[in-house]
Amino acid sequence: MRFWRRTGGCVVSVSAKAVMGLVLALGSASAVMALDLQFSTPGAPDDLRAALRQNSVTVTAADNPETTTQELLAAALADYSRLLATLYDAGYYGGRISLRLNGREAATIALLDAPETLSSVEISVEPGPVFTFGKAELAPLAKHTKLPEGFRPGAVAQVSVIQEAVSAGIEGWRQTGHAKAAVGTQALSADHRKSLLDAAITIAPGERLRFGQMEMTGYERMNPRRLAKIAGFPTGEWFDPDDLDEVRQRLRRTGIFNAVSLVESDTVSPENTLDATLTVAEAPLRRLGFGAELASFDGLDLSAYWLHRNLFGGGARLRVDGAIEGIGGSNGGMDYSLGARIDRPATLGADTSAFVEAEIYRAHEADYISTGARLGFGLEHIFNPRLTGSAALSYGWQDVEDEGGDTTRYSSLALPVGLIWDNRDSVLDATSGYFGELTATPFVGFNNTGTGAQIKGDFRAYRAFGDTKRLTLAGRLQFGKVFGSDLAETPRDYLFFSGGGGTVRGQPYQSLGVDVLDGGTLRTGGTEFLAFSTELRTRITPTIGLVAFYDAGHVSDPGVASDFEDWHAGAGLGLRYLTGIGPIRLDIAQPVSGDTGEGTQIYIGIGQAF
Repeated sequence: MRFWRRTGGCVVSVSAKAVMGLVLALGSASAVMALDLQFSTPGAPDDLRAALRQNSVTVTAADNPETTTQELLAAALADYSRLLATLYDAGYYGGRISLRLNGREAATIALLDAPETLSSVEISVEPGPVFTFGKAELAPLAKHTKLPEGFRPGAVAQVSVIQEAVSAGIEGWRQTGHAKAAVGTQALSADHRKSLLDAAITIAPGERLRFGQMEMTGYERMNPRRLAKIAGFPTGEWFDPDDLDEVRQRLRRTGIFNAVSLVESDTVSPENTLDATLTVAEAPLRRLGFGAELASFDGLDLSAYWLHRNLFGGGARLRVDGAIEGIGGSNGGMDYSLGARIDRPATLGADTSAFVEAEIYRAHEADYISTGARLGFGLEHIFNPRLTGSAALSYGWQDVEDEGGDTTRYSSLALPVGLIWDNRDSVLDATSGYFGELTATPFVGFNNTGTGAQIKGDFRAYRAFGDTKRLTLAGRLQFGKVFGSDLAETPRDYLFFSGGGGTVRGQPYQSLGVDVLDGGTLRTGGTEFLAFSTELRTRITPTIGLVAFYDAGHVSDPGVASDFEDWHAGAGLGLRYLTGIGPIRLDIAQPVSGDTGEGTQIYIGIGQAF
């Protein structure tokens, strides 16, 4: 391969192979000392000048005091093509490029005659006139193919726009089953007198293909039959590149593999089918994790989990979670929980998994102590990368001991059904997108337990402002309601409280509920709940952020005297230290309204509050 460049009134030929020979042939090298670098772009607009300087490896090498003369010569020779590509991408096809080392054109320096010392580097790029498209033709195109707006007569003739148009044309055919669509012919001609570039490109769609067979390699502990079922490769169906992406996503979301590669075959079978090769690299079988969150009044919450990624070699995942909450808190006592869950992917289909879960817990609240357990199983289906649905059948019991020493047992059979929509750009630190979770749980009570249904929702929205997205507005709405079951007959874990880091910061944890008269005043959760939160987040530096927030919540029950004024609210400021695993959060909040506040509240955790 040879590069031809117009430089300083002469045409210079540079061999890429010769450049490599130079780098390999020369052993010792002298360091560049006291280098005078001059970079000029006469007639170039500011944005083009900035792009040329940023893309120049000679500038980068010259800025490094440890660069040798041979390295700087190699950088200069490589720069001819880099600077020319930068001009082409901006629509300049008549430019002149000159790179002089100690006054000599770099491309004319003999391969074994690099100067022993360098004192000056002169880079000059004259862009010439900007070219526009005289002709912009790409055919044939598949139905619904959208070409870039800039690929049209009269627009600036950027190379990147041509490449984008060709990619869109090929992808359009691939989306309709023509997996081997490629460029057929291409004619690019520049008219330097008129500063026009004519582009006429044809695409060869090839035959429409179906998926063939998938060969699997790289697995060790994984059962190949289960691996194929989880992947769900669509053998026999018309080729669609989106189906290949779905296969990759199914395998990645299991957590079993560190790497997943699915590559189409280079050749088409005589039956017009296209095979593919799947290569996986399995992750370590086990993983241990932990978390912590601290609130001034609520105390310290500690949690940990143990994960087995590939139980029995069939892709099932076992996770055991434990938590101790309220350590040193001023409200109630410490809470304990221990749970386990097994997820088995591809149970009723490639996108439907089954799960079994169990949990035991003991909660010390301000007005009662609750001990309970829950066992359930269900299905989870992924409709698309953003929408997930689930349905389960679970049985739970709960013994609640009030302040008077009386114990009430609640037991029920429930059918929770839920949907989750999530298109946020980040789970721990979102700046755009939406999140929504809606769950309906019909339940049948036994003995003293009522029959009814609980519905609850959690909706969040994020929007960043400015080109740098340093300012983000975040909002959250939570609601819940219990139907059909009286307050006294409803299991306590179906009722709603407000206050604390998950609802209203600045107010103590679960400090807002309802009061009932039962031989005295008994505080309990309500059957209706509404809360909203707003945050204004800004980044001061790449690692430091500030947050201003306001939270409010309302809890009530139709059978208990309450009104719209039974709200409480809190507001405050937060500090964020941004890390690779998400921001470390420090929030300081004060009560704003309501009579449940107890002064300043401090919250420390990982990830944004929502």
